[in-house]
Amino acid sequence: MALAPLLALLASCGGPANHRSPVPANAGPRAWPVLAPADPAKANAVLIRALSLVGTPYRYGGNTPEAGFDCSGLVGYVYRDMLNLRLPRTTRELAGLQGPRIDPTQLTGGDLVFFGDAGAVSHVGIYVGEGRFVHAPSTGGTVRLDRLDGSWWRGHYSGARRLLF
Repeated sequence: MALAPLLALLASCGGPANHRSPVPANAGPRAWPVLAPADPAKANAVLIRALSLVGTPYRYGGNTPEAGFDCSGLVGYVYRDMLNLRLPRTTRELAGLQGPRIDPTQLTGGDLVFFGDAGAVSHVGIYVGEGRFVHAPSTGGTVRLDRLDGSWWRGHYSGARRLLF
């Protein structure tokens, strides 16, 4: 019984270690609108930094390139490093910032995208455009680029937060 909360805590930032986001074989490429961010210079800084961290090892509680990243650690590091913006540390706290659900077709570069089950947010990433986002998925993985229309991500998208106005 006491093990369940610990397992839930350890599972945050992506849940099962084998998250994959394959696009079904019969699905054609989805056309994603390209919407300009309110502040393109800030958005570009965030996106370039986030993309530069692809391949960094996942580490629960990690929040630096040297130590590795969990999902919220990656988000916090990128925004702090590039914009000196201090964000809450945990996915739960970041989700507390979450505004109304933004349709995925209305996302702009730099938006935070949230995922979860049954109303509980457990994962966050940074939207980079064209239906893709950077995130630190799970134990044993690395920071990577995935597609919002991947089978797991599409079914667990819970909303987004726009930080760059």
